Amino acid sequence: MAALARIGGRYLKSVGVINASPSCFLAQRRGVATKLFVGGLSFYTTEQGLSEAFSQCGQVVEAQIVMDRVSDRSKGFGFVTFASDDDARKALMEFNGQQLNGRVIFVDYAKAKQGFSGGGGGGLPIARGPPRPGEVAATTPETLNMD
Repeated sequence: MAALARIGGRYLKSVGVINASPSCFLAQRRGVATKLFVGGLSFYTTEQGLSEAFSQCGQVVEAQIVMDRVSDRSKGFGFVTFASDDDARKALMEFNGQQLNGRVIFVDYAKAKQGFSGGGGGGLPIARGPPRPGEVAATTPETLNMD
């Protein structure tokens, strides 16, 4: 893994994409690895309650529940950030599929935010490539035979 990071970093430097050491990529990866996604939360779970529950597995740096802007209610998921990878791994193994406040929760490593959208599903469209033979293509005047 480290060898691939070094090779990739050298390549990116050589083509002028980055001007940093590959260790910055590894540090960023480690930072993401300590943050856990927690889904299936009860609407009554608070950030303090989430933090207290997960603190059984180690030092919780932050517990965040994602709230709906309009209704100001929980969206039913959140994130817990741990001080170490070992604590996060322990919490993942202990809490995934277990009950918290009457709901079965699902725990996984958080993924980095992607895209440039401000949320709401906007952003860039997904490139799917050309249609396979036999699939219906997009409707155009030629395919509708509008003569």
